[in-house]
Amino acid sequence: MPNPHERFTALYNTHQARVYGYAVTRAGHQLAEEVVSETFLVAWRRLDDIPDHAQLQWLFRVARNILRDNFRQDARRASLEADLRTWVEKAVADVGEHATERLTVLRALATLSDGDKEILTLTTWHGLSAVEAAEVLGCTKATFFVRLHRARRRLQSAIDTAGTSPSPKPVIVPGGKLR
Repeated sequence: MPNPHERFTALYNTHQARVYGYAVTRAGHQLAEEVVSETFLVAWRRLDDIPDHAQLQWLFRVARNILRDNFRQDARRASLEADLRTWVEKAVADVGEHATERLTVLRALATLSDGDKEILTLTTWHGLSAVEAAEVLGCTKATFFVRLHRARRRLQSAIDTAGTSPSPKPVIVPGGKLR
């Protein structure tokens, strides 16, 4: 059996990028590094408590608790909204139909509650199964599916609303062409 230092190093090397990705979607780039650092500090202190079969879920749950307990909601929301605005601005610069769809989805996602964003991103962006995501959220699989269904319904409603709102102003690129 590897010593604690080797176990922790393996845990960190295996999951750090995914924990960072989770933290970015919940708190934005500005706070993500701090959340990851605190998450792995807890992991080091509680190394023997981490289940071998569910390491990532355990780390996500710790990160979630850190976000909930240590960072004010307003700071997280402002940081995330700034990142979403950046993503939306980049999407406006994309070309083609997919860029328009991406822009619509990102705008709609930005209007959802933090809880809905978390539920949707755990399965979609972070690739967790429903069982794994339910474990991160501390609920049953059935409860997770109900929450996921409701979040998807609210996202679709926001997309539908965004689709009926006035489209963004055209972008004029060098040479005077409209995009």
